[in-house]
Amino acid sequence: MSDLKIYGHIISRASRVIWMAEELGIDYDLETIDVHKGDQNDAGFLALNPNARVPAIKDGDTVLWESLGINLYLAKKHGGPLAASGPEDEARAVQWSMWALTEVEDNCVILIQKAMGIQDHDASKVAVATEALARPLAVLEGVLGGSDYLLGDAFTVADLNVSCVLGTLPRAKFDLGPYPKVAAWLGACNGRPAAGRIGEMRAAAMKH
Repeated sequence: MSDLKIYGHIISRASRVIWMAEELGIDYDLETIDVHKGDQNDAGFLALNPNARVPAIKDGDTVLWESLGINLYLAKKHGGPLAASGPEDEARAVQWSMWALTEVEDNCVILIQKAMGIQDHDASKVAVATEALARPLAVLEGVLGGSDYLLGDAFTVADLNVSCVLGTLPRAKFDLGPYPKVAAWLGACNGRPAAGRIGEMRAAAMKH
């Protein structure tokens, strides 16, 4: 039994934390919390995350929620190439994680929900979400013009956190043609072996 227990479902934001654990090569146990069945409202889970949202983790005596924050914690705890190399890069990893949440996630969610038939957003809402992504994607395109990854020449927690938010766009058939550097970066992130394993897990779960 692993010290790290991840609560959630592969077809949820818990996949972000599972991806991080796979990248780090650490043992973990996945405790399935299916929000469609209301598992997040069970007393046992609410004791871990009173917000009734997935994911959450229990790592020894440490309990955390919020997927991108969990990933920052795991990267710092376990170190290695995914961790920030110093306080400046650590701050930039936090910056990019917050950017992903505030600048792009809500609109990415609208597009993937529409594409997957999870929620039938009307055409005007989809159009607004699509248009709203133009500015942040242009910002990211500019930053990636100077380096292959967000913190330099190597993939780190910053790239994982941002790409797992933006990774819904290809699945939503979003046109990344105007942003070739973003498309190439996203392809590199999603082409990592650990990301491939997450995709296989997600595909298997969707068959059931």
